[in-house]
Amino acid sequence: MEKRLDAEYVLPLRWNEDEETGEGSIELADYLRRLDGWIDVTVVDGSDAPILAAHRRRWVDESRPTALRLIPAEPWPGRNGKVAGVMTGIRRSRHERVVIADDDVRYDRESLARVLTRLSDADIVRPQNVFRPMPWHARWDTARSLLARATGGDFPGTFAFRRSTLLRAGGYDGDVLFENLELLRTVRAAGGREERADDVFVARRPPTTRRFLEQRVRQAYDEWARPGHLAVELAIAPIVVSSLRTPTRLVAVTVVTVALAEAGRRTAGGAAAFPPSSSLWAPLWLLERAVTSWLAVVARARGGVPYRGARMPVAAHSVREVRDRVAGVGGPS
Repeated sequence: MEKRLDAEYVLPLRWNEDEETGEGSIELADYLRRLDGWIDVTVVDGSDAPILAAHRRRWVDESRPTALRLIPAEPWPGRNGKVAGVMTGIRRSRHERVVIADDDVRYDRESLARVLTRLSDADIVRPQNVFRPMPWHARWDTARSLLARATGGDFPGTFAFRRSTLLRAGGYDGDVLFENLELLRTVRAAGGREERADDVFVARRPPTTRRFLEQRVRQAYDEWARPGHLAVELAIAPIVVSSLRTPTRLVAVTVVTVALAEAGRRTAGGAAAFPPSSSLWAPLWLLERAVTSWLAVVARARGGVPYRGARMPVAAHSVREVRDRVAGVGGPS
């Protein structure tokens, strides 16, 4: 029998009735049972009381020894409920090493062990998500991941990190949309070292088509936290329009986009994880971002992007703002 991993797996979630009654609930229950055999698991559930009770009946087997806990989310400042779930799990963790993952992330034991091993020389590890299965909209979004791999790294729905480093920083701000970037910047500001584990591929279930469409402007809005990226993306539409009268320029832009995505696909063993056709979707994603980046500007002017019935104005705080906050709670200046 393989040795149990000395770490905590924290799963923050907040489901509505549609998600609770869907097939994903049954599949997630199977996944949690597998995890329970490898690692201590804490599910932080911010769902309404009836759904929380149903999850407890389905996921916590009182008839056998289990290291799986299901606890409600505790209060945390900010409008992003996921941050409250993450910080609840971190504070209640039984281990120093913690893996945080969205409810659509699916580790196997090998990838879980590999990402934890990388923590030997780091404070936070950023693996690479890969959609499994890959319907059309997952292939579309995979093109975004490939371009990101070629230009600084993708942002997955999971991290592994050291609990003490994040707690030393006083946790991270919950009033942001791009909470993964806020978390990463907070760990860095606390003196933590990041490792990009582009060669550790972790499966992720694709969203529904409806959810995918709902995410388009919100993902573009995230780039307000990275002004350089946003400036480049805002320039895409003028470049495309000006190229319509010069077909050779349009072809050149298309070829460069595909080549850049292909470079990302071949980085760190990605050719074995991403289908060769993935790079061909990159021009379509680029056209999408040419439109949604400007819609993100409109959303900013209107007070922020819609998020759970409210508007979220801040994508993530700047590196300097995060450093100042961490310094204020006793972390590195």
